[in-house]
Amino acid sequence: MRPAGAVSTAGHPFGPLRATLSMIKFQHTVFALPFALIAALLAARGLPAPRVLALILLAMVAARSAAMVWNRIADLEIDRRNPRTASRPLVTGALSLRFAWVFLAASLVLFFLSASLLNRLALLLSAPTALVLLSYSYAKRITWMAHLHLGASLGLAPVGAWVAVTGRIDVAPLVLGGAVACWVAGFDILYSCQDVEFDRREGLHAIPARFGLKRALRIAAALHAAAIALLLALPLLTRLGAPWLLGVACAAALLIYEHRLVRPDDLTRVNQAFFAVNGVVGFLLLAAAAADVFFRG
Repeated sequence: MRPAGAVSTAGHPFGPLRATLSMIKFQHTVFALPFALIAALLAARGLPAPRVLALILLAMVAARSAAMVWNRIADLEIDRRNPRTASRPLVTGALSLRFAWVFLAASLVLFFLSASLLNRLALLLSAPTALVLLSYSYAKRITWMAHLHLGASLGLAPVGAWVAVTGRIDVAPLVLGGAVACWVAGFDILYSCQDVEFDRREGLHAIPARFGLKRALRIAAALHAAAIALLLALPLLTRLGAPWLLGVACAAALLIYEHRLVRPDDLTRVNQAFFAVNGVVGFLLLAAAAADVFFRG
């Protein structure tokens, strides 16, 4: 019997593709991508050159794919024991471990190649960036601050996009990256509330397992408040104005709604909070930044 929610490839001409997209959770690209595009718009003060924009997208997809498939490889035995993750393609056999290793190597090559075609600084930063992304898979075995490690991994997206456009690092993308890091760490805490008992049993480190659900939700709220504060500070460093501030206000309202969805005694709406709400937040802010850049000049 196949686990509930398992990806079936039998009889489907695109079955392996479906399983691969499921393995890397391609739909979760919506979390980092909007912020990379925001940074690219701000750095270029408009649309970057098509070649640069294409390479940014290619580097992002490759880096994220490498991080996700490495996480699946590293966590394979843990995923086998966790009922929530028992339907993942490597666990069910929909994809082989050999395929995962080849996919990882190809993704890393594509990431380094994209960086090399952008500029010298992008290439120099590509190796440490890959190290941060891949090392996350072991963070939860070491520290309950693994959520911040994940946040920092996604927070590199706007910094990388800024470097791709300008060839340098400035304060503005670091502030935006810090906001992304706090935002991601906050909603990752919410998501990990589902695994609190499993994490304790397996000796894995996470804020809900370490501090309990009530305190974990407070910590997540504090991180989201910090993210909003950093987003509000961005106009001090860039030419963003009223449209951006309106977008941040709407994002703050969405995060408040997200925290109303998840309670210590009711985790049934965690997935709604995790994907639906946070997916909207990123693109809402991208729309606000685009309106600011293109309509305000």
